[in-house]
Order: sequence, then C-alpha cells, then structure tokens
Amino acid sequence: MLTTLLITLIILVVCVSLLSIKIICKKNGTFPNLHIGGNRALAAKGISCAKTQDRERLSHKTLEERLKEIEI
Repeated sequence: MLTTLLITLIILVVCVSLLSIKIICKKNGTFPNLHIGGNRALAAKGISCAKTQDRERLSHKTLEERLKEIEI
C-alpha cells in the first residue's frame, strides 16, 4: 500500500511539473486565458460569456421604466 501511494505521488509530481514547464521557465509566465471574454475571435463576432451577457441584460431598462422617466 505504501509503495502504491508513493508511486502515485511521484506520478502526480511529474505530471504537475510537466504541465507547468512553460510557466516556470518563462519570465512572468502565466496560464493561458481560456475564458470566452479573452478570445479575440469571439469578441469580434460579439459573443461574450454568460455572466457578462446576464449583467448587460440586467443593466438595460425595461419599456415600463423608460415610459416612467418620460412622464415625470
């Protein structure tokens, strides 16, 4: 059991170190931005993430609110 745990721990350390080689070796290395908001091609098409779309939808006034402003 101890050998299995030790082998598993070694495999995990090797995997994490291999996945982070680019980040460790580059000066100011960071993980790539995989968020939809960071994708230029999607931004050019006007596509944003669901949270941003929901925030924009909630910030718009309804027709009723606009009519109340006009009536004053």
